[in-house]
Amino acid sequence: MKITQPSVLIRVSRSWHEGISDNELYEVTRGVWRIGERRERVELAFAVAGGIVREVYRVLSWHLAGSTPYHTRPHGDICIDGRWKFVGVAGEGERHRYKGMDVSGWFEKGSSNPILTSILGDFSLKLSGSVNND
Repeated sequence: MKITQPSVLIRVSRSWHEGISDNELYEVTRGVWRIGERRERVELAFAVAGGIVREVYRVLSWHLAGSTPYHTRPHGDICIDGRWKFVGVAGEGERHRYKGMDVSGWFEKGSSNPILTSILGDFSLKLSGSVNND
């Protein structure tokens, strides 16, 4: 399966666990990230844990870290200069299409970067090494 919209895959494996609430998963996925200007073209954000898409969010806007409230994360974890977070909603149509998809092969082995973006909207290119990270 291909992801065709401009998207960002965000690894949240350290925070994800069975039984995580929808709100907790949203807050760990939405930020705070070091991500370049290409973020403005991103339509979807994928929460990825254990190489599996756990949730899909439609990105509505991007904001500097610390500029919008969180309810499940300490203030010190979200106020980091030069970092960004998104505001979004769970994408119902996208959720049914992508949730549960195995994307483990799309991240480079050994990479510690939790973010993978595709502004071209074609993550199948990642298999040939053509997609760049921010």
